[in-house]
Amino acid sequence: MSKIEQTVSIPHLGGSVVGYTLSGQYNPDLPTLVLINSYTTSAELYRPQFANTALTSAVNLLALEPYGHGRTRAAYQHFTYWDSAVANLQVLAALGIDQAFVLGTSQGGWIAARMALLAPEVVRGIIPLGSSMDSETLQSRQLGCWDALEFCTPFIEAFADPVSDEWVVPEQFVDDTFDAALGGLSPDEREFWLATYRTNYSGDGGRRRLLLSTINLRDRDGLHGRLHDITSPVLWLHGSEDKVYSVANAEKEILMFTGATEVRLEVIEGGHHFLSASKPAEVDSAVLEFIKSWS
Repeated sequence: MSKIEQTVSIPHLGGSVVGYTLSGQYNPDLPTLVLINSYTTSAELYRPQFANTALTSAVNLLALEPYGHGRTRAAYQHFTYWDSAVANLQVLAALGIDQAFVLGTSQGGWIAARMALLAPEVVRGIIPLGSSMDSETLQSRQLGCWDALEFCTPFIEAFADPVSDEWVVPEQFVDDTFDAALGGLSPDEREFWLATYRTNYSGDGGRRRLLLSTINLRDRDGLHGRLHDITSPVLWLHGSEDKVYSVANAEKEILMFTGATEVRLEVIEGGHHFLSASKPAEVDSAVLEFIKSWS
């Protein structure tokens, strides 16, 4: 069955259009798994999952692109991760989906957590991949996480001023992002992502979305004080080779979900930060088992 790539209009932020990819015609008899992509990527991050027939035959896959990413646009210029969580919930309502499991890579993980906080009656379980529930703190760096200020601030400064319609995202930005997230790309994958980024981040509008996405990453609020209010089951998957957020940080934060029905951290050997791309077979298997156990 061919996947469906469309947009849907919702009222949030003065009126928004949200990009979504569905694995085929929605089947109400199957559970739905929402997929939220990582920083500056798009629904294309989950190509391995959409190609996995064992997964697509068992669940409705629904990739939703956050504000600042892919095809998603808003009337208001500023947005936060809370806004993306609200938007995702409004998309589910617009598509007639009452409940869903939510998987998110990196920033997608903390958007998933926000969705569970805002609408526990909708979110049946969350699956953070290579994520963190903290802001970018000294404590997280002491636990082996990256220095987001060092990574983000030069790009925030570089993207601060208006540009012409001919502007496209610099190759160096794409290379630096994927070096941190996947340890680099093969030549074919690099060409694919360069083309994707140039489509999503071009002209002054693209420059501004890239700027705000980077500001959000660096300056976001943490969730440590709220995690006890998440009641849905939590499966946290983390790669042993994650260069952005450490296993030690995940081991500490998984203990903060004190109100969840079940919490489990699984470390996938050899997995990188963009875990669903670096270890798709292992991720898909763990996700299917989790969904079946809670459906």
